[in-house]
Amino acid sequence: MFSVLGNHDYGEYFRWENEEDKLANIESLKNRQKNMGFKLLLNESKVIEQDEEQITIVGVENWGNPPFPQYGSLEKALDNVQNIPFKLLLSHDPTHFDMKVAGKEDIAITFSGHTHGMQFAINFGGINWSPIKWKYPKWRGLYQHGEHEQYLYVNIGLGYIGFPGRIGTDPEITVIELKNS
Repeated sequence: MFSVLGNHDYGEYFRWENEEDKLANIESLKNRQKNMGFKLLLNESKVIEQDEEQITIVGVENWGNPPFPQYGSLEKALDNVQNIPFKLLLSHDPTHFDMKVAGKEDIAITFSGHTHGMQFAINFGGINWSPIKWKYPKWRGLYQHGEHEQYLYVNIGLGYIGFPGRIGTDPEITVIELKNS
């Protein structure tokens, strides 16, 4: 199990009494991830081998358009895995895909979240729309980049921000199965 940090994880939106408390909070979060069995990827990669095949799980810290923090370094995360042919990227904010991945890196699929589907969507009669689409054109589901075999999957998550509910954006846990073709 792998994870990455999102914009809220850094405690940027909370008034801390001092910098030490803020740093202790992020360390506590990292420890909780580890205790739950997750490998938190902080601008790093993990190569997985099975039957002489290799894939790389690449994870970057949050990278978002301002005002969201840009702690992520894709270059650092890819530093020692350029020779591995199949890469999966975990990057919290889907804008990272268009700005740094699509058509620029040899990453097969990027998994993101961040949008929450704005906790409001209309899903009916083939319509899948949310006002979040104005800020994040890629806000939910699977997207393919042009003719390149690069994909982005945006999960709308489980929680909420502000309004304690969801309308038309049921909580989502996604299962992706990789097959060798």
